[in-house]
Amino acid sequence: MTTDQIILFTLFGAVFALLLWGRFRYDLVAFSALMLGVVLGVVPADDAFSGFGHSATLVVALVLVVSAGLVRSGAVFLITRTMIDASRSLGAHIAIMGGVGGVLSAFMNNVAALALLMPVDIATARKAGRSPGVSLMPLSFATILGGMVTLIGTPPNIIIATIREDALGEPFRMFDFAPVGGIAAIAGLAFVALIGWRLIPGRDSGVGGDRMAELAPYLAELSLPEDSKLVGTRLRDLLDPAEKADVAILGLMRDGKRRFGTGRNLILKADDILILEATPEALDEFRSSFALPLAPADNPAADAVGEGVSLVEMVVPETARIAGKTAEAIGLSWRKRTVLMGIARGGARITSRLRKTVIEPGDILLLLSPSDSAEDVVDWLGGLTLADRGLNVTQDSKTWLAIGLFGAAVLAASLGLLYLPIALGIVVIGYVLTRILPIQEIYDHIEWPVVVLLGSMIPLGAALETSGGTELIAGALVDLTEGLPAWAILTVLMVVTMTLSDILNNTATTIVAAPVGIQMAHSLGVSPDPFLMAVAIAASSAFLTPIGHKNNTLILGPGGYGFGDYWRMGLPLEIIIVAVSIPAILVFWPL
Repeated sequence: MTTDQIILFTLFGAVFALLLWGRFRYDLVAFSALMLGVVLGVVPADDAFSGFGHSATLVVALVLVVSAGLVRSGAVFLITRTMIDASRSLGAHIAIMGGVGGVLSAFMNNVAALALLMPVDIATARKAGRSPGVSLMPLSFATILGGMVTLIGTPPNIIIATIREDALGEPFRMFDFAPVGGIAAIAGLAFVALIGWRLIPGRDSGVGGDRMAELAPYLAELSLPEDSKLVGTRLRDLLDPAEKADVAILGLMRDGKRRFGTGRNLILKADDILILEATPEALDEFRSSFALPLAPADNPAADAVGEGVSLVEMVVPETARIAGKTAEAIGLSWRKRTVLMGIARGGARITSRLRKTVIEPGDILLLLSPSDSAEDVVDWLGGLTLADRGLNVTQDSKTWLAIGLFGAAVLAASLGLLYLPIALGIVVIGYVLTRILPIQEIYDHIEWPVVVLLGSMIPLGAALETSGGTELIAGALVDLTEGLPAWAILTVLMVVTMTLSDILNNTATTIVAAPVGIQMAHSLGVSPDPFLMAVAIAASSAFLTPIGHKNNTLILGPGGYGFGDYWRMGLPLEIIIVAVSIPAILVFWPL
């Protein structure tokens, strides 16, 4: 063993010990190890920051931005309304989400599948009043499992097919992975849905819960335009959708008259005004589900809606300009192109139109304002902005545009027409140009500690490979399995490959382990196909750490996980994968 190898193995050991300890934040530990590796000469200075431009790092950052665009466009609400019910038991929710994630990731890149479903899971967790940490890890694992089924589901399968073509003259086809990968995925999903999620330690990331849940809900108004699909329906038909969105319909206003708690059989007409009580998130979901406009067409602020708007919450102090006045009296809409969306007044009843309601000190106002002037509007009103809750306005008119851009990018990447980071980058540009996602918000959606973690660990992993450390492991593996039966050799190969995949990038693991598998097959005088299948399944089974697979890295921040949380569900899952995969390989790919 060379000096460089000793240093690198020691560095990796120290990093994982510190990360498992959890005393220091994971990005600080990883970056410190990278700097130490450069100082000790095992990581070339020119390559020290190569990890920050690596495709894995870029994919993680871009996926988070794309996910935000899918939320802002209403695509997440569309899926939530049609497939997800927050009233379901947690086990049922995890089973359904896992099944959907597994199927999607079989036919699209599993990172893209998680990007689509992660915001849905977080939104469901928020509605159910629980932390997303109990369901995000099962979802991540489910999308990883689904990727094992087809050629395009995960990069290791593509690499294995390429290596087989070079070695044997013919690659694996699209569904050659399905018999073994499908069995492994079904067994894994069953474990995750029935038992695995119960092993996750309880943590609160702050994403699923509302930090200001103690605030009274807002009294709000939504008007029905002439072309609304609600025109001609009865008010009672809205009660179930409203309840599902956590919105209380108090009544409606017609011809200047308020009707509280009555008129449920009334047929809705154009220009009716629905009186609602809801949180900002619930109000936005309900509004977008029925494509109701953000402001009436005759409102002077209506022209600001398409220019990028934000929801702002502000408290009204006694000295505020608007205290003792109405929004209409001070010209809020025509002076500042701002709409008063709601008023929270500690449960007190408000009997007049919002814009005609006299604002009292202590009221909390929900304002819809142009993004570039929201702070100026609050200052002009003399209010105090509440802590940012990340409130966004859904661009429901662009839902299918957002889904189309995302779907086209995934299809192009799956067919090999575009490199995945490039495809996702084009989606981000498209979202900005079509104003689905304001450009000033792009960097707010990136988990920078996760970026630092990946950017720091990738050069260390590359140094271990170039120093011969991975080859050293491969040679020891060949010596260890000498004289063992075929099933035992396959088991050792899978365990070692899984271990490497939990530490290194699964792409690098596949590149190293696949030739080893072929060499082992040749030494035994048997077909290399079962060994290549064993490597393909094992390389994708990175469930012990957040750095083994991009999907595990993506959920690290939103789930509020610690580095050592993954093995609790991941270790028994990996054991199950090995246990079901070895017999399946020997049946479908005989020696």
